[in-house]
Amino acid sequence: MTKSIPNIARYMTTVPHTIDTGCTIADAKKIMRDHNIRHLPVLSSSKVVGIITDRDITFIQAFKGVDSTVEKVDVAMTTNPYTVKIDTSLDEVCLIMAKNKYGSVLVEDNHKLVGIFTWVDALNATHDLLTTRLK
Repeated sequence: MTKSIPNIARYMTTVPHTIDTGCTIADAKKIMRDHNIRHLPVLSSSKVVGIITDRDITFIQAFKGVDSTVEKVDVAMTTNPYTVKIDTSLDEVCLIMAKNKYGSVLVEDNHKLVGIFTWVDALNATHDLLTTRLK
């Protein structure tokens, strides 16, 4: 008998750290450093409007004249990040991430951000599935 493929909810990081569009790039960098994360959903009025990554910050700071203590996160974020519903299957999310080379996927329930699933979460899920289902 085969086991069913789990939903993304089982392996996502719940209650992800977020940042508001009114915050600066320096604020985002500090949150990421303080929490040892690389992906930060960007919210406006509690709605997801983008995502900013450590790579985005490094890239924008390379431009001459960019002051990360002044520039807001919306100048460096990716708009319309890929989101999935909380009941989306793990295999579907992993396939989409691999196909599109996404570093993370945001998870919503009733249009509210409830989690984030990163490639690190995918590796943890792979380890879990390999050690529990193939032994």
